Amino acid sequence: MSTKSAEAEGSARFSTRQWLVITLLCGTQFMLALDFSILSVSLPEIGEDLGFGIKDLQWIVTAFALPSGGFLLLFGRTADLFGRRKLFIAGMALFTVASLIGGLATSPGMLLAARAGQGFASAMLTPAAMSLLTTSFPEGKLRDRALGINGALLSLGFLTGVVLGGVITDLTNWRFTLFINLPIGVLALIAAPALIKESRGADAPRLDIPGAITVTGGLLSVIFGITSAERNGWGSPVTLGSLIAGVALLLLFLLIESRTAQPLIDLKVLRRRSVVWGNVTGLVTFSMVTGAVFLLTLYMQQVRGMSPLDTGFSFAALGVAAVIGGVFAARIVGKLGVQMTLVAGLALQAVSTGVLYLLKADDGMPMLLVATAAVGFGHLLAVVGYMITGTSGLADGEQGMATGLTYTAQQVGLTVGTPVMSTIAATQMDGDGVASAAQTLDGVQLGLVVNAGVVAVAAVIALVLLRPRPAAPVGATAPVTENAQINNVPQEATR
Repeated sequence: MSTKSAEAEGSARFSTRQWLVITLLCGTQFMLALDFSILSVSLPEIGEDLGFGIKDLQWIVTAFALPSGGFLLLFGRTADLFGRRKLFIAGMALFTVASLIGGLATSPGMLLAARAGQGFASAMLTPAAMSLLTTSFPEGKLRDRALGINGALLSLGFLTGVVLGGVITDLTNWRFTLFINLPIGVLALIAAPALIKESRGADAPRLDIPGAITVTGGLLSVIFGITSAERNGWGSPVTLGSLIAGVALLLLFLLIESRTAQPLIDLKVLRRRSVVWGNVTGLVTFSMVTGAVFLLTLYMQQVRGMSPLDTGFSFAALGVAAVIGGVFAARIVGKLGVQMTLVAGLALQAVSTGVLYLLKADDGMPMLLVATAAVGFGHLLAVVGYMITGTSGLADGEQGMATGLTYTAQQVGLTVGTPVMSTIAATQMDGDGVASAAQTLDGVQLGLVVNAGVVAVAAVIALVLLRPRPAAPVGATAPVTENAQINNVPQEATR
């Protein structure tokens, strides 16, 4: 790369139109992440209003999570083949209608159907929005900045949902947690045709139906098994049967993909270290930050006796730090490179989570606020690092598939974190599920130590297995590989 072109890239700024595109696409991701968690605080009131049994309230979250994670890869490929803008608009229309139906629900079945519709729409919107974002900006600083903003809003959306759900329910009614999607959806439907150009792969081969069925069924079974573990236990026939069936279907999917001429996922992409190990680190950072939020919620409410609303506001430091991380993520990537940004983010998340082990029953709130802020900042850097790692260095025609993989890792991570940490914490409590404040604190501390250890392992994976290989010699004509994108080295610099 010439000095002139390097300076041009360094001084590049978003145009007004690009800012509008970022607002639309990243705002969509914020809305989807918010809707994953916004009803959590409102579950008791929803149960009383619509007649849900206590044990059935979890289905309000699960009904969203199942289709949202299960259909991601299918719609990621569908976006590549048939048009990302078309899928985005269709998904936004479905999401808006489902939110309206959910807000008007008069029975458990009606609300669960609406939540499933939201999850199905989320599976359409997520890969479409992300691939439109990556194809709207060339690899380099502009795309890195856009992904940094997206990562910040993604993490902030999940955390804001916890706070906003409590505020809206306390001041108005739980139904408004769904109605707030209506004006956002209408504005997005108006703006999308004007701001976004249609984007799709160069070729449109026949959709791999057997592959689509097996991967969707496998993901649905795995996610169902994970979410049912919290209610039925990890050793129950329902949990084990679902997990075994899911793994078997996913293995069958890989076999099908290796033999079909037009696969849903090109297995050559899955052989890339950046895709495989990048998404592993993404799954870890999302699952462990979700698990940490769950553990700290137990600590604040069952050990310290805080209200749900006060608990939600106590996570504000985490959310603010995530936003700050998004603002500076592209600069940090520019200084450290993508791989070391990912490593640094995971390491900071691990150390900060480990520090929370020192929490006591009657003190430690200042430490909690500082440590959770550090967790949020580190988590955000890790999110940006893994998203750049998992989507860079690929052709535009593969972006829907690649982003589908990154968001599948995110969705599974969001799903697995709470039941895993719940199981670990429960080992320190009485068998009947009733725990004293001291036992709960012991469970929370154990969970935080395990949590920090898992993230630390992911940091080592990123450091060792995503280590860039030597760049091609000057003058060589070999195509750019994952090495360049891991280091955030522009294509010209490797030739």
